[in-house]
Amino acid sequence: MKRLEHWLLAVLGLLIVAAILLFLITLRADRSDTSETPPAAVQGETLVARVVEVLEMGTVDLGGGMAHPYQKLLLYVERGSLAGQEIIVEEGTVNIVSEDRLFEAGDRVYVERIPGTAEGGDLLYVTDYVRTAPIFWIVALFFGLVVLVGRGKGLRSLGGTLFSLLVIFVFVIPQIIAGRDPVLVSIVGSVVLLAVSTYLVYGWNPKAHAAVAGMMISLLLTGLLAAAFVNWGRLTGLAAEEGSLLVVELGPQVNLRGLVLGGIIIGSLGVLDDICVGQASAVFELLNANRELGWLELFRRSLNVGRDHIAAMVNTLLLAYMGASMPLMLVFTIYQESLWRRLSREPIAEEIIRTMVGSVGLVLAVPITGLIASLLARWAVERGEN
Repeated sequence: MKRLEHWLLAVLGLLIVAAILLFLITLRADRSDTSETPPAAVQGETLVARVVEVLEMGTVDLGGGMAHPYQKLLLYVERGSLAGQEIIVEEGTVNIVSEDRLFEAGDRVYVERIPGTAEGGDLLYVTDYVRTAPIFWIVALFFGLVVLVGRGKGLRSLGGTLFSLLVIFVFVIPQIIAGRDPVLVSIVGSVVLLAVSTYLVYGWNPKAHAAVAGMMISLLLTGLLAAAFVNWGRLTGLAAEEGSLLVVELGPQVNLRGLVLGGIIIGSLGVLDDICVGQASAVFELLNANRELGWLELFRRSLNVGRDHIAAMVNTLLLAYMGASMPLMLVFTIYQESLWRRLSREPIAEEIIRTMVGSVGLVLAVPITGLIASLLARWAVERGEN
């Protein structure tokens, strides 16, 4: 048994080191590669403006007998090449808007300016609200509460979260754009971020080892399962509008199916983190309560805890995906077609496969992490480390 426990730690260390080395080598290779020419800049400019006055307001018929809201807005440009000037923009004449999109005096908006069009003048249209203030304050509230309630561990968890975002935006996304395999990139990035964030929060100890090992194995199984069912289901990655935009910007060679797989892997990682850390903590708390428990009894009792965790987390995962896809669900509900035809539509099938694959990986994580944690917990007690 001790030999098995040593092998587990050795394999875990090798996987982490290999992932980090591959991560660093790839980043260094990208920095040294300067042969690629940057894409040409898209003509146009985004201005920041404030609504001064609503000059006109009513409805307009864009075709099909349906009336849509219409506004003529007087805007004061705060930032951009037209800063300090007042401009007039019509909203609702060329794009479909809803009542929630109507602007009021004082609203800050983004305005797209395309020069040299519209009979020799600039084409100006509002693209969106400026939402910087609410985003800033909700992030500040979240960070403050995490530090206030979690204190030192909460602060370390924020550090792990920021590192995870850094890995995704500095490594995963640039590597995928560069044409590398999205699945491999997502797995390597996930291993690096989960190892660093877990050890940063929980320290270098057997409980953290068990959680990381459980996450790695579960993540690998989830990736294999996702690859099998994404290929079997013939998912193309074109179900969402973003897929078409990527094809336009990056060319037809972009691996959209790989992006679907990478999204499933990274999306599952957050839930696996919760499950695996919870299972490892449960095992070590059980052992602290009764030092006489053997690894098999620890494993059996950890499954009792894990079953409750599974029941709650599967429901959470399902509701999270359903909530994110609610507009899509509503769109397909209004069409009169058979249930099986509706389920076979790629946007629906993709969400079903994404949810089910993540849930299967979550269920497998419970016994896997429980077994590893039980072995490491007994090993730590025998060595006097726990």
